[in-house]
Amino acid sequence: MDHVSIMRVMGIDYGEKRLGLAISDPLGITAQGLPTIERTHIQEDLQKILTIIREKDVGEIVIGLPKHMNNTLGEKAQAVMTFVALLKKHVTIPVNTIDERLSTVRAHKAMLEGDLSRKKRKDRVDMIAAQLILQGYLDRIKK
Repeated sequence: MDHVSIMRVMGIDYGEKRLGLAISDPLGITAQGLPTIERTHIQEDLQKILTIIREKDVGEIVIGLPKHMNNTLGEKAQAVMTFVALLKKHVTIPVNTIDERLSTVRAHKAMLEGDLSRKKRKDRVDMIAAQLILQGYLDRIKK
């Protein structure tokens, strides 16, 4: 039996207060949420991500890039690009961005449809946004 190369992909929803995280299954088909990182200091946040990359054997990272509806990059997108540049200095695996317009809106909508309480929605929105970002990426690269 041939050895199949298995590589997990990590999805990140970068926010001012929290980092939503998701990881693919070993075959790169589905996205599962990981615990959200409460932002403290950029170096600490980075160390937490690097630890997860090692522990989960991540081979690629995709980060949501919050473009404006007219496709331009605003302040939040610039913050993401700065974070991407920093992350690339610390990893040897590919770090990509994907247009994440409305991922947080879709995450809130999905939770409302699931009838989650306001507290649970607040606690999970970043993780679900990361799952949506990652799943969108996984679906795109499968084609």
